[in-house]
Amino acid sequence: MSSTPRIESKFNMLTRTPSLWLGLILLTVVILTAVFGGLFYDLDLQKAFSSSPNLPPSQAHPLGTQAEGRDMMALLIVATPATLLIGLIGGSVGVLIGTILGMSSAYFGGTFDTLIRNLVDVGLTIPPLALLIMIAASFNVVEIGMMGLVVALTSWMYPTRVIRSQVLSLRERTFTHIARLSGVSHLYIIFVELMPNLFSILAALFVNAVSVAILASIGLEVLGLGSQTQTLGRVIYYSIYYAAMWRGLWWWWLPPILILIAIFMGMFLLSTTLDEITNPRWKRAG
Repeated sequence: MSSTPRIESKFNMLTRTPSLWLGLILLTVVILTAVFGGLFYDLDLQKAFSSSPNLPPSQAHPLGTQAEGRDMMALLIVATPATLLIGLIGGSVGVLIGTILGMSSAYFGGTFDTLIRNLVDVGLTIPPLALLIMIAASFNVVEIGMMGLVVALTSWMYPTRVIRSQVLSLRERTFTHIARLSGVSHLYIIFVELMPNLFSILAALFVNAVSVAILASIGLEVLGLGSQTQTLGRVIYYSIYYAAMWRGLWWWWLPPILILIAIFMGMFLLSTTLDEITNPRWKRAG
């Protein structure tokens, strides 16, 4: 049976889902502002002592300044793409590792499958933030790329479990048995026969992994263990350090929190929509 009607059905469901478009709009606004904001605003104002400290929002400084004289608008335009980059690195690496381990362990089985399954089961019981704190504290300097790799160390286990369960089902399907009997290689079966059936699931896992990576990086940065580059978590950390909330400097801590809410809301809506398409149980429940 051709998979074209199934693909068209999923595409039609995507285009008719309001939550998908709302999520895309939220993320698009955040990304476009972060990427192109520097074309319309002087980013040199995010440097320390470029302006007077603790100024409230005004025409000169739309979001005010913080205790080091950094313009908050310029600071957020610089910090947002750095946070998104950490999430993309952590999510991409986590899903890549999870896909490789999940597919290979489920397809080949045996001792390797038992090892991976037990490793994932044990890893998922360990509080991820505690493990990340131990890892991040081991480095004197943590840059953006290193930060992404650090959070990826705990974001691969859930994708591994999901992909493994899917491949365990797919390897028993008729088309997989026919491919084996035809004498094609294992790599052909994995990448040509199995992988196309996992694309929508991988998309949902990627969106979720990026969200988890961003959340993990924010947690580390608020504790002072994150990247030395300006990020949203670092902005929040310094607002806590200088007691901005208790001093009434709401323009220091509220804008980065609102940006994070928009990011997580957009990611959540995308992930939920993709789950509805890839998980048959959603359809039966509806």
